[in-house]
Amino acid sequence: MADETLRTCPPEATVDPPPPPSTVEEVETPPPPQEEYPIFEPPLASVALDVQEKDTALPSPQLEVEEEKLIDAVTITQKETPLVPTLSSVASSLTEEHVTVTAAAPVSSQPLAAALAVPQESDSPKTQSKESIEPEKEYPVEKKKAPESFASFKEESNKLSDLSNSELKTLEEFKLLVQEALTNGVFTAASPSETSVTTTTPEEVSIWGIPLLKDDRSDVILLKFLRARDFKVKESFAMLTNTMKWRRDFNVDELVKEDLGDYLEKVVFMQGHDKEGHPVCYNVYGEFQNKELYAKTFSDEEKRNTFLRWRIQFLERSIRKLDFNPGGVNTIFQISDLKNSPGPGKRELRIATKQALHILQDNYPEFVAKQVFINVPWWYLAFYTMISPFLTQRTKSKFVFAGPSKTADTLFKYIAPEQVPTQYGGLSVDFCECNPEFTVDDPVTEITVKPATKQIVEIIVNEKCTLVWELRVVGWEVSYSAEYVPNSGYTVIIEKTRKLLPSDEPVISNNFNINELGKILLTINNPTAKKKKLLYRFKVVPCIG
Repeated sequence: MADETLRTCPPEATVDPPPPPSTVEEVETPPPPQEEYPIFEPPLASVALDVQEKDTALPSPQLEVEEEKLIDAVTITQKETPLVPTLSSVASSLTEEHVTVTAAAPVSSQPLAAALAVPQESDSPKTQSKESIEPEKEYPVEKKKAPESFASFKEESNKLSDLSNSELKTLEEFKLLVQEALTNGVFTAASPSETSVTTTTPEEVSIWGIPLLKDDRSDVILLKFLRARDFKVKESFAMLTNTMKWRRDFNVDELVKEDLGDYLEKVVFMQGHDKEGHPVCYNVYGEFQNKELYAKTFSDEEKRNTFLRWRIQFLERSIRKLDFNPGGVNTIFQISDLKNSPGPGKRELRIATKQALHILQDNYPEFVAKQVFINVPWWYLAFYTMISPFLTQRTKSKFVFAGPSKTADTLFKYIAPEQVPTQYGGLSVDFCECNPEFTVDDPVTEITVKPATKQIVEIIVNEKCTLVWELRVVGWEVSYSAEYVPNSGYTVIIEKTRKLLPSDEPVISNNFNINELGKILLTINNPTAKKKKLLYRFKVVPCIG
């Protein structure tokens, strides 16, 4: 068949959870696909839900993804030909796909890494579309869903030039109230009698490290409170005033500096960024299946208070790393992993949850860019059914729901694979020394391996060097091999063909010293009736001496 050019795009909206109860409240925008349902905030998440603001119909933006691949001069092409034409009707559908990456001979002044050439695209879009449909008829695979269902919430701009006239007017009214409060010492608990009548410069008051009314970063803060209260000035001001009082009483600024230990670092942690630059926070509730950890965290009131202080501290430290300049990233992408999460029957957890939600929803407005829930159990859907009528349309529109088998595909919609931790299907190795050659700055190529298909990644090297690579197939259940074929024609087996299971190592890493020009072939054989996601990356290391 003709060559196809494979370009990286968001994976299909594929999730595979049990259907929610019929009583779940529908979102006002077009109903989400069967695979996705907005659900309620899990216990002890890092930000709160808004259950007070009015419902507003929000547009569903088109999810845009633009991703750089490997090296600028690299393009991936795919060929598809019958593996053995004489096999039976089922076996004859097994095809072979070639992905070729060429490293051409460089100009002498170029560095080694710039010596990668690109085969040109030759297929028309019609040919590609036709061939991608045929396997769908022979094998049961997920239907394509529009990306809008994954991105029904669009973050509003914090640039003054993008605000409407009414919003600008409301912001100015809000700032006048804040100015008066600063002058009268409202946010510092100083009474009017303690404040000098002749004071022309009010005491500097900060929140999340941003001084109020000092520069345009303050506008971004105030807009969060306004949006949390539907641009009602008095309600927004009351919320800000209460938040400032709570921060004084809780002594938040000093809490940030305390050492509360690191025994919960696997429960909540920050790692990587999404495709729009938001830092990603992971909440892994299954860690509380450890009875010792659970008791250490929730067994009595003192431990629960310590946990709450640790959670607030973690959130505060994360927020202070955000960019509050207009147009900057000032929200967090949240992922809540509910695999093996303690059920609603845990009394101690319910108490801690109630405390956390009250504090977070009252004092941390508009800090969620997106909420993605993975490995959601059946009881969580039932829980959502009860709480759904109290949630706003704005809150629901931020949620994405993914079943266990669709975790990786769902995350890849928003986060590049090199930024996703290995336990969730990605190749992020920031906290792993298994292959120090790669970091989150080294982009990953994604390829869909069709059912009953052999995929070959062909890396052509025209320079003596060491080629380093790593790859994984999400879910494995495929065979893998690696070999080197010099231009003279013989074959060197680098890794023998072996079947890899989900229980095997998640990522395969290897390297090969190339003293004779040729090509490396990385072969993935997918004998299953399910399409697979192949992730790989490589780099060229110059030979020493």
